[in-house]
Amino acid sequence: MTHQTEAHDGRIVVGVDGSSHSKAALRWAVTQARRIDARVEAITAWQQPVTVGYPYGWSPDIHDGDIVAIVAEKVLADAVAEVVAQQDEPVEIQTTVIHGRPAEVLLEAAVGAQMLVVGSRGHGTYAEILLGSVSRQCVQYAPCPVLVMPRNPAPSPPTRRPDRPPRSRPEPTARAAAAAHCE
Repeated sequence: MTHQTEAHDGRIVVGVDGSSHSKAALRWAVTQARRIDARVEAITAWQQPVTVGYPYGWSPDIHDGDIVAIVAEKVLADAVAEVVAQQDEPVEIQTTVIHGRPAEVLLEAAVGAQMLVVGSRGHGTYAEILLGSVSRQCVQYAPCPVLVMPRNPAPSPPTRRPDRPPRSRPEPTARAAAAAHCE
């Protein structure tokens, strides 16, 4: 277990790779930032594509790092724009694209942050084999609390307005009433 810092700088760091899971993580981070008056740092990490496993004498076109970085910037900008369009109130969002392994980049960015938010899985190279490897590493080594968004997150409960009384609890279902009666 790593040492988690007590003091933080008011940032919620969120990993974004354009997947539906990362967009859900970004959406949650923006909502939470609004609630606690924090700012969001949305981060996309990129690496050179792997070029192993090709027959002798042939290799695919090697991607220029600048091109990969430009695509990563567009993926991040599009994800942020999509999430921001769904929000009622603006929140400060800083976007950062960094060359490096996603888990390492996120862990470094999380130093001093209030929280790190990641999706349960994203667009990994071997998605079927390494499912959730970034989120596992973040949970294990993060210097701050980590939230891993599940595949199908439940909607956030609405915050009760102070001028409205709390709702009464619904009547128990027949199954719940029968179970309580049997105890």
